[in-house]
Formats: sequence, structure tokens, C-alpha cells
Amino acid sequence: MFAARIAARLKGPVLWCLTRRDLFAPGLMKVGFHPDSVIYAETCRDADALPLIEEGLHQKDLGAVVGEVSRLGLTASRRLHVAAEASGVPALVIRRWWTAAQRDLTKLPTAAATRWRVSPVPSEVVPAGGLKRGRWQVELVRCRGADPRSWILEACDAQGRLALPSDLADRQEQAQVR
Repeated sequence: MFAARIAARLKGPVLWCLTRRDLFAPGLMKVGFHPDSVIYAETCRDADALPLIEEGLHQKDLGAVVGEVSRLGLTASRRLHVAAEASGVPALVIRRWWTAAQRDLTKLPTAAATRWRVSPVPSEVVPAGGLKRGRWQVELVRCRGADPRSWILEACDAQGRLALPSDLADRQEQAQVR
């Protein structure tokens, strides 16, 4: 959903290449991304998804290309990086894993300009029950010319903006006061 929110802010249709049939249209709408603006390309294997992602990056009229793969090697990531730079189409590659062996593959190097790790964290406890906005721990793992960083962010508000959770926003200042 984090990648969907980013894609929703871009102009033009989005090519979403995936190997699992689990992209949920009502969930996309919840983050402001209308399912009609998505072009779905489903394959059975990562090896089939990577050429689709690259071909999508050559189409300058797309708003973005989102690809979901388990394995992304250095050569393939370099090809995607070059294609994205040439066309100006943003590429968001989500390295999903389903087994412990696949999880270890996400630590392999890539040619990506930035590498992020996005993980869910518990939402604020609601005294009367009900659901609060989702939260993620967003970590900038690698960025040329920048240091790694980490934030906890709340899902988009009605205006489509991510936010620092209000119960965590001043925690650094509170820690210094005590």
C-alpha cells in the first residue's frame, strides 16, 4: 500500500507487474489510487516479470512502473535503472519474499538509486475499539550521498499526506526533558 500511495500521486496510468494475484482494488482506493489507473501484468515467475517492468519503463506516457519480484540481481536492476533514467518514468520495485531463503535475497546489492525497507508497525491503540490509520517503519537503507535513516509514518490522511504519528511526533523532545 505504501508503493500504491506513491504511485497515486503521479500523473498517468501505472503498470503494475506482479507474480501473485493479491493486489486488492478496494485497498488501492483506500490510499487514493483508483484501480482504473492501473494496468495489471501478472506472470508466474520473476524471470518473466523483469522484462515486463523494463518494457514498461520504455513507455514515456506511463506515470510509473511498479514491479513485485523476489529476486532482483545487480545486472537486472542496472537495466531497470538505465531504462528509468532514459524515459523519466519512475520505477518502484518491491522485493517480496515468501520463504526465509527468499528473504535473504532482499539483502543482495542492486543498482537502485535508493533502497528502502518498509515494514508494518502496530497502530495507535483506540480506547473505544475500531481501526486507526496504518503505520509503517520506513527505513532509507541506501542512498548515494546520504546516511541511512528511519521513520515511523502513518498512512495517508484525507488530503493524501503521510504523517508522523501524533503520539510519536514529540518523543525525542520528551526524552531530552526527562
